[in-house]
Order: sequence, then C-alpha cells, then structure tokens
Amino acid sequence: MHQGLIVKGYGGFYFVQSDRGICRCTGRGRLKMSEQSLLVGDHVLFTIVENGSGVIERVLPRKNTLSRPPVANVDQAILVFALANPEPDLKLLDRLLILCEVERIDILICLNKVDLASGQFASKLAGIYQGAGYEVIFTSAIKKMGIESLREKVKGKISVVAGPSGAGKSTILNALEPGMALKTGEISSKLKRGRHTTRHVELLPVAGGFIADTPGFSNLYLPDMKRTELGRYFPEISDLAGQCRFLDCLHFQEPDCAVKAAIDKGIISRCRYQNYVTFLAEVMARERIYE
Repeated sequence: MHQGLIVKGYGGFYFVQSDRGICRCTGRGRLKMSEQSLLVGDHVLFTIVENGSGVIERVLPRKNTLSRPPVANVDQAILVFALANPEPDLKLLDRLLILCEVERIDILICLNKVDLASGQFASKLAGIYQGAGYEVIFTSAIKKMGIESLREKVKGKISVVAGPSGAGKSTILNALEPGMALKTGEISSKLKRGRHTTRHVELLPVAGGFIADTPGFSNLYLPDMKRTELGRYFPEISDLAGQCRFLDCLHFQEPDCAVKAAIDKGIISRCRYQNYVTFLAEVMARERIYE
C-alpha cells in the first residue's frame, strides 16, 4: 500500500498526492459504509488497481477536523479580513477565532488591503488582537505588500484560508503563487459585499506548503459548549478568569469580576468583550433549548 494526502474531492473521486504524483481514487466499500467520511487533508493508505487509479483502504488518525470548511489535519488557520472595501466584520472574526481555539489550530490574522486604510485604523485594529495574543500580519495583495512574510508562514504547513467574501483570499493566493489564476470576485458597489467565487475545498500547493482555499463565510454558528466554557476561547479573558471572585464567573453580571475591571482599565478590548457577551447569550439560549 501507498500513503498519501487527499488534496481534492470531487464527483465521488478523491485525488491523493503521494510520491507517485496525484492518483485519482475511490473509497473502499467499508469506508463508504462507516460513519467516517473522507475529507480533504486526510492522510490515507491506498492501493493501485489495474487501470492506474487507486482505492483508499484506510484513513490514518486525524489531529483535528473542521466542519466548515470540511478539512482535516490543519496546521494553521489564516483568517483574511480586509481593512476596507468591505469593512472588517469583527464579530465574524471572533467567531472564527473561537472555532480555531476549540480545534487547537494555530492562528494567523491577515489584515488585507492595508493600502486602502489609514495607518491609525490599521494599528488600532491590529493592537486589539495582538493584545489578545494573536499574530497579525498586514498585506496588500494588489500591491504585493507583506506577501513574502506570508509566504514564509505557509511553508511546510497545511493551512486553511478563511474569511468573508471580498476580503481578497483568492487574490492573496495568486500573489503567493503567480500563475495559479484563481478566480477573483468583484466587489459589488451596491451591496458592499463580495460575490462567492470558490466552489469547492481543495488543497493547493503554495510556497512549499498546502493551502485550502474555501468559500467565503456569511454566517458561522458557534461550536457546542457550555456557558462556563466560552471564556476559555478568549485568551485575554481566560488569563484573568482565575482572579475573579467566583470560580464559575461568566464575566457578565457578577460582582468583583477581574475581566470587567480590566475592560474599564483598557487592558481588554471593549469590542471583543461586547462580542463575548453576544456569544454568551447565544450559548445560553442554546442551553435552554436543550434543557
């Protein structure tokens, strides 16, 4: 048997990258009957049949799995948000950060279209997330700013590129790997939001690594969790939670809350905290539904 990496799934076939090149495979019957589906990013064992195609016999253990986009064994998530045209949706960014925190995936926040925003706005936004412990990189895909730094970040890794439509994900990939010629959507001047241009998940060989180019997000549900767990996925809140008066403090209406005190002192971003409160309400509402 041979070992390879699923780089694309399309029309019931799986395209597996190995030392033999790319082999078009199908799944063995027992895999189709099991609850485990084959995902892009899976490391698999496969055999070659007479016509040169392959049959996937086994899926090797995964270190993580994303459901949207459906990708396995992700090393890092590159969250691409435009600084302008369209304006950054920080609530969506914080949702994506929670998803990555839950899956324990390394995170790189890419603030694109830096050439269209004021330096003050860009620095302030970056400071919010750097203060929470995240790595932030500025890029302009059109002007090739920050592309070399980003290229070093993707080398040797499986990365998932996520973010809203119109943020410039496909344009960035084209800048990283000239000649890739991914479709890039125009920004609607009326709707001020991007048109979806990416149709399926595929691992693209880029700068010595693989990048999953995925459809843009318009909405994203939070992972299942208890209300007391949400704060764990905000690093700046988690760091201070042990200083609160109550061990199960939700950092909302409780007295002597170290997190709320830090907000008043400007240590924690009020914007991030407001998103936390919004998400807390969602988690609590979901709990009541299933009680």
